[in-house]
Amino acid sequence: MATSKTEKMTEEIRILPMRRKNLPNENFLVFCMINVKFLVLEAISHIFSDKMTEIKEIDRKICTLLQSSARLQLSHIAEQVGLSVAAVSEHVRKLEEQGIIKGYHAYLQADDFGFDVTAYVFIDIESSVYYEQFISDCKNMSEILECHAITGNASHLLKIRTKNTASLERLLSSLQQIPGVKRTITNLVLSTHIESLMLPMSL
Repeated sequence: MATSKTEKMTEEIRILPMRRKNLPNENFLVFCMINVKFLVLEAISHIFSDKMTEIKEIDRKICTLLQSSARLQLSHIAEQVGLSVAAVSEHVRKLEEQGIIKGYHAYLQADDFGFDVTAYVFIDIESSVYYEQFISDCKNMSEILECHAITGNASHLLKIRTKNTASLERLLSSLQQIPGVKRTITNLVLSTHIESLMLPMSL
């Protein structure tokens, strides 16, 4: 579908000179620029639209069930979605191969393992040339659970889980020594009321 639309838009661009009619040169140039820009944006829109619809409805149902409980038996999923166990197994295998299902994990209670401190740290990096090295270093620090590039007054936001304020201080010191890091702003979490990795599949 995306290929045919792209071919159609290529043809639209090719025939632009045929639409010149009686337009003055400068107006025709503006006319061409506006039309080409519109067609390119429309092509990008169709590409992303096609990508969004790649996940079939049956796969969305399977993923919804699995993210609510990854321990569900295939027979139960098959009953819920109206497929055979073999068919569900094949769907799950393909979802895993495509990276749509990224893994299955136990959700542990952090406090029970002594991880009493949760913090969000804003990182201000002086130039984008340091981003790759910064992200690489963050991946080697197990206490960093999430790393996001963000807008605003900082370049990145980290979610950290660590044992105590002493271990947090050591981690912050390590972060501040990474080349390009200008400053860090740390916000400690007092209590957590909502924390979930589940996507709102009903939207």
